[in-house]
Amino acid sequence: MESSDQNQTAREGSTAIQAAGDVTIITGPSTTEVMRIAQEVFNSNFYRLAHVAKETATARAEEITGLFLSKLQKENPEGLAQSNDPDFQSSLFTVQKHYARTGDKQLGDLLVDLLVDRTKHDQRDILQIVLNESLETAPKLTEQHLAVLAIAFLFKYTQNKGILNHDMFGQYLDHYASPFAPKIVKNLACYQHLEFSGCGSMSVFTTSLASVLGQTYQGLFLKGSDAQEIATRGISIGQDPRVFTRCLNDPQKTQVAALNKEALSQAFDVHSIGDDDRAKITALFDSQKMDDAQIKTKCIALRPYMAGVFDAWENSALAQFTLTSVGIAIGHANIKRLAGEFANLAIWIN
Repeated sequence: MESSDQNQTAREGSTAIQAAGDVTIITGPSTTEVMRIAQEVFNSNFYRLAHVAKETATARAEEITGLFLSKLQKENPEGLAQSNDPDFQSSLFTVQKHYARTGDKQLGDLLVDLLVDRTKHDQRDILQIVLNESLETAPKLTEQHLAVLAIAFLFKYTQNKGILNHDMFGQYLDHYASPFAPKIVKNLACYQHLEFSGCGSMSVFTTSLASVLGQTYQGLFLKGSDAQEIATRGISIGQDPRVFTRCLNDPQKTQVAALNKEALSQAFDVHSIGDDDRAKITALFDSQKMDDAQIKTKCIALRPYMAGVFDAWENSALAQFTLTSVGIAIGHANIKRLAGEFANLAIWIN
């Protein structure tokens, strides 16, 4: 039986804490203290404006600092401890400065997301450097530039391993692609400016969107095989349900049960499939895949707005645009801004 006695004695200058359960103590400056420091940073560094312009700039600086602190408390309250770090103060002022100048709400939200991510890295590493640079670069971009970075990042650099069928894929597109689909532009100047800003470069190689999706989500775009075709390939385990399932695109046929080749290889390991069967099943997996035109048609049938994405991809430099670390960081933050949580940026930049 636990004692209910909670008598305590505290020495002068100390603090007594009581609780019925565990206590978590975060040391460091309070939110109020950080807000005061933030305003000092802004007032000491921002150029002097007159009359209404000064009042507007100060109000915007307070607004963006409040938004930042609110998001920081939710995602990384330990980051408050960085308020006295000179490098962090410089990053904070960058956010305040650009928002004070523009008052752009979308830019403000994006900068806040980048700055919160910046607080998660208190050591000078590549990710901290990239995020610092991203805070300087993002204000140079329009909403269309940001949409291009988000779409390029989403399709060229990420995959959702939890997608099992077309309904899930459609929901994934709705959540992460549809907010940006109408904003993508095709004019060359857009990509030249992104290249100038250090967000990416135009490669000599061109990769179609259908090819990208067909590789990342191959299992969604299979034509399937009948029992005779599988039998003629000499697969010793036959239509083993551990690696075969009903075809998503033709219920009368059977397909390899894997999202892509990486997932298929993992399934082989889990189920101890022999080398001979591995080679034959992998060959079957490739032979079942739709061609690019069929993949494009399937995606547009699932979500008609994807027609615009395919059009932009096929008729602009997007197909050959490769992101830098800064482009990845900004694309990642832009997706988070509209779609909510996303995987940790450290997956791509480390």
